[in-house]
Amino acid sequence: MITPPTPQTPSGRAAPWGPVFAVLAGLVWPCQAAVIAWTLGGWIIGTAALSPWVAALAVVALTGLRVVLDAAAHLRLSAQAEARIAALREAIITTESSAADASNLGGGGATAALACEKAEALRPYLLRYRPARWRVAVVPPVILGLTAWHSWAIGVVLLVAGPLIPVFMALVGWAARSASERQMEEIGSLSDLLADRLAALADLRLIGAGPALVDGFADASDRLRDRTMAVLRVAFLSSTVLELFSALGVAMVAIWTGFTLLGELDWGAWGRDLSPAAGIYLLLLAPEFFQPLRDLAAAWHDKAAAEAVEADLARWTDQSREQRLGTGACVAPGRMPRLSTRNLTARGIRYPDIDLGPGQSLAITGPSGSGKTTLLRLLAGLEGPDSGQILLDGQPLVHATADLWRAQIGWMPQAPHFLNQSLRHNVTFGPPISTETAIAAQLTTVIARLPRADQTLLGARGAGLSGGEARRVTLARALHGTPGVILADEPTADLDAETSAAVTRALLGYGRAGGTLIVATHDMQLASQLDRTVQPIGDRP
Repeated sequence: MITPPTPQTPSGRAAPWGPVFAVLAGLVWPCQAAVIAWTLGGWIIGTAALSPWVAALAVVALTGLRVVLDAAAHLRLSAQAEARIAALREAIITTESSAADASNLGGGGATAALACEKAEALRPYLLRYRPARWRVAVVPPVILGLTAWHSWAIGVVLLVAGPLIPVFMALVGWAARSASERQMEEIGSLSDLLADRLAALADLRLIGAGPALVDGFADASDRLRDRTMAVLRVAFLSSTVLELFSALGVAMVAIWTGFTLLGELDWGAWGRDLSPAAGIYLLLLAPEFFQPLRDLAAAWHDKAAAEAVEADLARWTDQSREQRLGTGACVAPGRMPRLSTRNLTARGIRYPDIDLGPGQSLAITGPSGSGKTTLLRLLAGLEGPDSGQILLDGQPLVHATADLWRAQIGWMPQAPHFLNQSLRHNVTFGPPISTETAIAAQLTTVIARLPRADQTLLGARGAGLSGGEARRVTLARALHGTPGVILADEPTADLDAETSAAVTRALLGYGRAGGTLIVATHDMQLASQLDRTVQPIGDRP
């Protein structure tokens, strides 16, 4: 069994230098405000402690320091976010490529969405929410202490107004998380729908289902839009309330400071007169007290989205799946072994024992759903049996021997699959197609009619190829490199009589040349020309 590795998630430990630099940048402003306030206050009362040039240079120097710290924080946070997301994607790709069955998230579209769109949703959290949370923990308390030193009244105003913001954010956060989870679920569903419809696009067009397909995508897109707008409504609501509290707090500071300097109020300053410098300083500090809270509120929906992604990651990480045998390493093929099975069962289906020597052929027959394709996957080591053994020269097929065994195999799937590359690359993965392979697969006429011969780009859907031609390309891919055994899944299904006969001749020619041939088929004409025929026995007793 394979258990996915636990990737670095938003709650994981990480080097704190990015948030530390962000906090230090926030602490520069009280120093700048002090220089500005005491310079202006001195000018007002005629006792300026600093000359204009010295004050200007001090402010410029502190501004430069703040810019440098902000840039350092952004660079550190960006590098950290990129590394975290890259590690997550690597974990997903590595796990999915070595798993024998599908993820519990749904289809391939949902897993792809987790590695792409959903993983990217972690970036705003790492870039904005985490440093904002650090600043909230440090900067407002420092400013509150500096403010209370000069005026207990302003300290009380900030102390009352400040905590209301996180309390309201926590209340809104429940709705934000629920909305984000629904949005992430809809993204995965839409990705699955897109993958399924693209896989069946040719058939859907043939039966005239295009308008219904478009309507289905429109409905799914509308649902995703509604989910996204719900998240944005929560974000706008939290920001609006925060701005109200911030504006009220700053306004109360300004009113008290103004009336105190005018002599209308004589309380709130620890029994002494409030100097113009101290009043200006309080006015400059008040907005900065709320700024980290405003930043945190602006990034609150980023946290909700990251938590929704983290829930999907936890569900993906907690699952345990069967591991595909082997590591996928490229190894040189050796001598073709004798293939045997003993008491093999899988997915509740029991299979007869098989003994197949090099150069022999076998047809696997039976109705649809009886387990023919499953047996081919078992023989290829793509999944493991529930019980029983697959033997190669009497030795069990296990993780250590699977790569060498698969180096012997040419695989011909029932549904052609292509890379977004040239025809040549889809057959040989780079080297030229040999004349013998092209002739055996009857691919020469196909190559001749393509605009750039075997360098013609096929695309992921095999553009420019008919169904029969696509099947010939997969046959050529199976024949390439003269494998010791070919596993063919319904090689003549859905083909016209001429193409079916051509594919049959190619497979039988491979067998006569000494290759081992195993075919899962409904075509009894093809099956009758092979050495032996077996059929899955049925449900396990």
